Amino acid sequence: MAGGGNDPKPSELKQQYGESVELVTEDGSSLSFRILAELTVGGNRYALLQSEAMKEDDEFDVFRIVADPSGEAQLENVTDEEEWELVAEAFDDSQFGSDDQP
Repeated sequence: MAGGGNDPKPSELKQQYGESVELVTEDGSSLSFRILAELTVGGNRYALLQSEAMKEDDEFDVFRIVADPSGEAQLENVTDEEEWELVAEAFDDSQFGSDDQP
């Protein structure tokens, strides 16, 4: 997918959807996710989302933010484990500092 001048702004998801977003699952049902953070890693924009069930286990999911042809923010699943880990580590660093820990 070619990038253009319609890249989403840093707070675009929250501006567009508020504090949470509804996503349709594979079985067709919808699930509400809280928007934990939006960040840029390696030139790409990402959103970290957390459902109520994930919150209980202190887990989150990573989605790539892309702009559709009209410039509206859309979410894509991040399926590459290395990419997912890079974003999760950047989020941890933003929350807890970047001190190297043993």
